[in-house]
Amino acid sequence: MNALTTSARFKETLENRKVYISIDIQVNMETEERNIFARSPTLETVLMVEEVIKDLSGEFNRTELWKKLPKKVMWQTYLVVLDYLQSINKIAIDSKGIIGYIWSPDIAKRFVKRKGIKL
Repeated sequence: MNALTTSARFKETLENRKVYISIDIQVNMETEERNIFARSPTLETVLMVEEVIKDLSGEFNRTELWKKLPKKVMWQTYLVVLDYLQSINKIAIDSKGIIGYIWSPDIAKRFVKRKGIKL
């Protein structure tokens, strides 16, 4: 009986836990200062921003997209997410600042099928 109670408490703890991801973007640190106010986004935040960009791809700049997010996100956190998505080639920003979703799962599947690529 005690094991069931412990298992139930452990499961409840896992359900209420937020997952934080660390996003490390390598930049020329000599020329650019780190933003000490930047926040670490949760996985939920990254996925939410990615989904909004996917739905509204090519229509808005970063400020307009930020205002269209379903949940409030701090500006600094939002910029960290955008930098991350751009660094892994899921989004692109044109010369006018419009953000487009460029990730293609079909192309990724074709690359995985190539010889010499292992996951």
